[in-house]
Amino acid sequence: MGKQRFSDESNDLADYPPTWAKAWGHLRTITKHKMLVMVHCFKVGLYKQGLLHDLSKYTPTEFMTGVRFYTGVRSPNAVERRVQGVSEAWCHHKGRNRHHFEYWMDLAGPDDPRWVGKPMPTRYIVEMFCDRVAACKVYLGSDYTDSSALEYFQQGKDADFVHPDSAALLVRMLTLLAEQGEDVAFATIRRDIVKARYAAGECARF
Repeated sequence: MGKQRFSDESNDLADYPPTWAKAWGHLRTITKHKMLVMVHCFKVGLYKQGLLHDLSKYTPTEFMTGVRFYTGVRSPNAVERRVQGVSEAWCHHKGRNRHHFEYWMDLAGPDDPRWVGKPMPTRYIVEMFCDRVAACKVYLGSDYTDSSALEYFQQGKDADFVHPDSAALLVRMLTLLAEQGEDVAFATIRRDIVKARYAAGECARF
């Protein structure tokens, strides 16, 4: 039995009532994602982060938005953002989960009002890698390949906001996955990055 899908064509909030069917679908999706990330994190040696990953998605602020805007094919946050102009669930999420580069956005300096990406601690870049791979698996299903997460990053605009050192390490891991597959990628990340407490860049820390 395939995943039930719901329409997201309307821009009227009234057309997105929360239902039990959407609640069950959303719960299954976020739990499947969380379990995949946990497996990935365990493989690279980040046990605590694997257990704690994305727990905020089960809080009322994020979960009820996920239920209302659940479609079965894309992030409910994207639908909420289109319908309401802003995703309150995403604002709540990114402020509580350090594996998102948006958590590390700050003013460039005391006299520079630009918002820029700051260097991320290495362990959160590794968790971000695990998160992105798992998200591609959940949303792409049978279309997923080892290159999917790298292609998604390259096609998007995230690189414009991630600190260059953080982006370089993320791309290094995504490229390793794309070129050599999961077994080699996870083993290498565990040995050369996590176990070695590797940190790239002048200000980076594990």
